This record gives sequence, structure tokens and C-alpha cells, in this order.
Amino acid sequence: MGRAVIRWLLGIRAFAFNLSLQVKLILSFVFVIFIPVVLFSWYTLNEESAKAMKELMKNNENVLEVEEINIENNIELMGWTAQLALSNREMNKYLQIEQTQDAAQVLHIKKDVVNNFQYFLFNNPRIANVRLFTDNRYVNEIWPVILQETRIQDRPWHEEAMKQNGLPWWAIQENIVLTGLPSEPSPNEPFMTYLQEFKYPDNATHNGVLEISMKLSNFFSGTFSSVQDANSQLIVVARSGEVFSLKGSPVFEQHSAEELVKSVKLTSNSGIETVQFKVNGQSYLAFQSYIPSIDVHLVNMVSLADTMKDINHSKVRYLVLISLLAAFLILLSYSMQAIILRRLKALRESMQQVRSGNFNVELPPITGTDEVGELGYHYRKLMLKINELIQEQAARQAAGKEAELRALKNQIDSHFLFNTLENVKMLAEIEGQYLISEIMTSLGGMMRYSMEWNRDHVMLSDEIQQVQDYVSIMNIRYDGRLDLRLSIAPECLKQESLKMSLQPTVENAIKHGMRRMHSSDGNLVIHISASLRDQACVIEITDSGCGIPEETLGLLNRMLRMEESAYQDARQLIVRNDYQDSNGIGLRNVDQRLVMSYGVEYGIRIESQEGSYTRVIMTLPYRVMGGRADIYD
Repeated sequence: MGRAVIRWLLGIRAFAFNLSLQVKLILSFVFVIFIPVVLFSWYTLNEESAKAMKELMKNNENVLEVEEINIENNIELMGWTAQLALSNREMNKYLQIEQTQDAAQVLHIKKDVVNNFQYFLFNNPRIANVRLFTDNRYVNEIWPVILQETRIQDRPWHEEAMKQNGLPWWAIQENIVLTGLPSEPSPNEPFMTYLQEFKYPDNATHNGVLEISMKLSNFFSGTFSSVQDANSQLIVVARSGEVFSLKGSPVFEQHSAEELVKSVKLTSNSGIETVQFKVNGQSYLAFQSYIPSIDVHLVNMVSLADTMKDINHSKVRYLVLISLLAAFLILLSYSMQAIILRRLKALRESMQQVRSGNFNVELPPITGTDEVGELGYHYRKLMLKINELIQEQAARQAAGKEAELRALKNQIDSHFLFNTLENVKMLAEIEGQYLISEIMTSLGGMMRYSMEWNRDHVMLSDEIQQVQDYVSIMNIRYDGRLDLRLSIAPECLKQESLKMSLQPTVENAIKHGMRRMHSSDGNLVIHISASLRDQACVIEITDSGCGIPEETLGLLNRMLRMEESAYQDARQLIVRNDYQDSNGIGLRNVDQRLVMSYGVEYGIRIESQEGSYTRVIMTLPYRVMGGRADIYD
């Protein structure tokens, strides 16, 4: 699993690397803004949905609570009516008679007792009927208040009412019609019925049953009201499971009240309980409340179709807005980045032409002080420098060809010169001019060493020999006043050194040392020593000349590593003090050659004491030139 995730991440990374810079910038720009917008919209939509659901639940709970209050009021009304009926003395006296009544007595009861009874009990229009069913065979029926109990003994609720032992029993009756008289209620209209057994004064003998009825539409006024929310409808569920509600409610257009109630688990818990469910994909929200006094469940059934439709419309609206925002952000990002990347594109096209070998490509006008403008500026400078280097290389190659031709010519001339020097030497020996012969030998050796330049590195012993030949020739000029002394450690004789690195140093020592001679005999002693120090070969060339002033010595050491422009300015100061290097090679050239070959930690430095000596110290890495290969220690 972990490897699969890693491979997936690497695949995404490879895909991202292959995208163009503009696409990456657009995606990053969109993600940075678009994702927070989506998250915020999602959060806002959820909050609005939760707020709408919360408000919906609160409103429908209020509807259920209001209906419960109405029901409690009707229960109290019917209970109060029952108390009035059972506490009427004249009515109780008539119900408890023990002999048959004649017609006059019956008319008196109907006129004075029953009519007054009806007046007091039927003063509330919500009460449909108040009936007294008695088993006293001496009581004559006076419609519609006093009836014989035999009329209701076959009713299912009669037995349940008798079991309550004088307590009320509530029942919903579809049909309470006892006769076919027009004064009777419609047989199809349900009623909420209050039933209570009443007894003789001894409270032990059964006398009859009191019935108080109220139309279900009046008892559950909110349930059967036509002025309701189109998305909610109250439902009454009797103890038998029978369902009563407003049949024409829009909530029941797709599913009947019975079908919806089956999806709700009715409980006898106190308080309002809420359940959300679906029937054939249609969402509903049910609020149920149990009324124990009448053993009825009251359910407020809410259709969520319109609510979900509104939520879906909000989702679509947010989706459209987010899509438009994303399109706007992409267009804005594309436009802004096109301005930036247009210059980078010009740079890329120019680089592609350079890569193909066209170094004379016309550079695009890339302006601005931002990073792209700075990149374009440096790229232009780079191309100018490349073209300049190409031109220099071409000139160098041309000069190299010319130097090869000149070297070939010099080689021809050098053979002629060497032969001539050899002839002069032989004539001098024949004539007995041995000094001239020695001079010719030294001059020939010097010329052959300097003109036959087939490698840059030689052994230190070769450089020493070159210096000895040079000093021998210079002694002719200075009448033998040059004294060359050597102190070379044996292990340094095969030390690798740059060709023609000692002779310019010795030449510089002779020139300045003989010009300002201070010794009593007029001789100049030049001492060359070489020794090993910390894996380095240190060569010292010391002359017994007049030395260099301290301020000039410091300037000379700094000039060895100066930039060219600074060096030329310092050189003018040295010229005025008559310490210039006149042969064009000088100590600076020797030091630069050593640095290029071995590194900045190697080279030369100058020590001097005015009126005493001047010493040039040359430091080289210890490298022994062997017969098979160079040996590096």
C-alpha cells in the first residue's frame, strides 16, 4: 500500500514536471484562490442548509406544540362537561327512579330537566353530543340525551369503558349513529368520544355510561385545518393504529398518511421525537408526540421535497458562481502571466537559436527591472561576452597559425645560427682563443634551451644550467664581477619547475644589483638555494646588491597579484623610482605563470633590506620528474 502511494505521488510529480511553466503558474494561482473559495462555499452552503433545517424543525415543533395545547384544552373542556353532567341532581334523580313513570312525569322531565341539562352542557358549540346510557329499565328514553344502555352494549369500546371503574375512557369513533333520524350526525364523520361509567349513590351498583362527543375536526383543530404549511401535515394515530388526517394535504400527494406512518417508529416517550426517512427516494421529517391521557400519537409529517429543492438550487447556484469565478481566475491568471511569460518565451526562442549554433541571433528587447528584465539584461551581456570570446579565439587561432609559421622559420634560422656558432667556436680553439670558445659554448647552450620550447616543465637542474650559462655570458660584460653560488639539495635536482622561471629572476637581480653596487670590491654575489619545506620546494635567489626601500618593497609584492589596470598605475610609480622591470617578462610574469600552473598558494614573494640584500623566494609543490612518469609526493 505504501509503495503504491509513493508510486502514485512520483507519477503526479513527473506529470507536474512535464507541464509548461504557464500551466503550472495558472494551476498554482487557481489552487491558491479557488480551493479556499470552494471550501468557504462548501462551509457556507452547509451552514445555510443546517440553518434551514434548524428553522424548519423549530417551526414544525411549534406547530406540534400548539396542537398539543389545543388538545389539552379540549380534554379539559370535555372533562368539565362530564363533571357538570354527572353532578346534575335532577338528572341523577331521574336516572335512579325505581318505578315506571306516566306520560305526564316524562313530559315534565323532558321540559324541565332535559332541556335545562342541554342548555348548560351544549353552550359550547364544539361539543357535539352529551348522552346518558342507563340500564334502569324504569327510565324512559328522552332523545337525544337519555337512552337505554342496551343500544351500546355491542360496541367494542363499551367493555373497555366498564373496565375503567369510573375513570374516563377516550375513543375515536367512526360511526356513533344509533338511528337513521336526520338529526343524527353523518355516519362517516369521526368523533373523539369521552366515556365514563356512572353508578348509584352507593358507588357499587352500575347505573349507566356517560358519552360526550366532539367532532375530530374540532378536537384536533390544527390537524384538520385547511390553513397549514403546504409542506407539513399533522396526523392523528389512534391506539388501534388507525390514521386520521386531512386527506387533501399536499404532503400526501405521492404517499398516503398510512404509508408514511408505517415508516415512523411510534414510541410512548414523553417529549417530541424527530426522525428523518425516505420513501421511494422522497425525503420526509416526522415529529411525533404521545398524549397519554387519550392514548393517541400526534405526528407532524413534513415533506422535505421543497426544502431539498431549495438546498439543491443553492448548490447549483454556488456551483455556477464557483465555475464562473474559476473561469475568471483562469482568464485573469492567463492574461497576467502571458505578459510575464512573453519575455521568457522570447528568451527561450533566442536560446534555442544559440543552441543550434547561431551566435549572431538578434536579442529581443527585454525591458523591466523585475527578475525577467534582469535575466534578459544578463543574457544580453552573456551573448556579447560569448561573441567577444569567439572573436578572441578566432584571432588567437589565427595568431597560433602565424606563430607556427614563424616557429618553422625560426627553426630553419636557428639551425643556421647554431652551425655558425659552432664554426666560430672551432675557429677560436684553432686560434687559441679559449675564452671566446667558452663564451660560444655558453651562448649556444642558452639559445638552444630557450629556442627549443617543446614543453613547459623541466627539471630544476636544467633551469640551473641555463642560469649558469647566462651568468657566464654576463660576466664578459661585467669583467668577471658576478659570483654565482649554488646550494641545491640533491632531492630538489629533479624538482619540476616552469621553463625560463629562474633566468628572469637572476637577470633582474644582476640588473638592479650591479646598477647600485655598494660592495668594496665591486663584485655581486648571487646565491641560489633549493630545499624541501612541508611538501614544498622552496627556491631562494639572493643577491648582495643595494636592496629595496621598505615602501617600494611592499608595493612590489602587491604588484605581483594586482589587476592589470592597477598594475600599470603602480608600474608608473616604480618607473619614477627606477625599479622597473625592463625586459618585459619580470617577476610578475613569473608569478602569474606559477599561479596558473600550481594554484594561488604557490608563486614568489620578495624580501629585501636596503643596503644589504634582495631575496626572491619561489615556492613550488614538490614534484619529482622521473623517467617513466612524474612522481607526486
